[in-house]
Amino acid sequence: MFSDLITSKSRVKLLNVFLANPNDMFHVRELVRRTNDEINAVRRELAFLEKKGILSKEPRANRVYYFLSKNYPFYYDLLRLGSKNIGLGAEILKNRVKLGKIKFAMFSGRFLRKIKKEPDEVDLLIVGNVVLPELALLVREEEKRLNTEINYTVMSDEEFDFRKKKRDPFIMAILSGSRVMLLGDEEAMLS
Repeated sequence: MFSDLITSKSRVKLLNVFLANPNDMFHVRELVRRTNDEINAVRRELAFLEKKGILSKEPRANRVYYFLSKNYPFYYDLLRLGSKNIGLGAEILKNRVKLGKIKFAMFSGRFLRKIKKEPDEVDLLIVGNVVLPELALLVREEEKRLNTEINYTVMSDEEFDFRKKKRDPFIMAILSGSRVMLLGDEEAMLS
């Protein structure tokens, strides 16, 4: 959790807004509404995040818009952390006991970065003995929040290992793409 590492509650709220929408720009008043913080606290944190290079700003008409800077050396690391801190990733981690015994859970990099994908690409892969109705509930909530469909695949350990050994094209396509691990060891999953 960001709150474990960052003492400023306003900064945590701002980072959550930007990481939930990594390709979007926001003006100060919109950020005040989304974070429910005082305007001075938001301005102070925006100035700090901009000074550190995490955010960039762009003036447009009479407003200044802020956005995540892709030039920040830890941009992709922040996205990875954000995937576990907000949205579906956070819900999977919070509810993992209810979800069964998950060996591996991963998002595709394209899903995480909100990059347009092919209709048959998998956004989320979960391997283990999973309680499907519980997972479906979490996915449906995230689909409503994002207003988009999430393609996910669930497999048992045995099916995943079998298909990986047979070099199943579906599994190979998932494993050859970029990914962010939510649960499990990436090296163990790939070997």
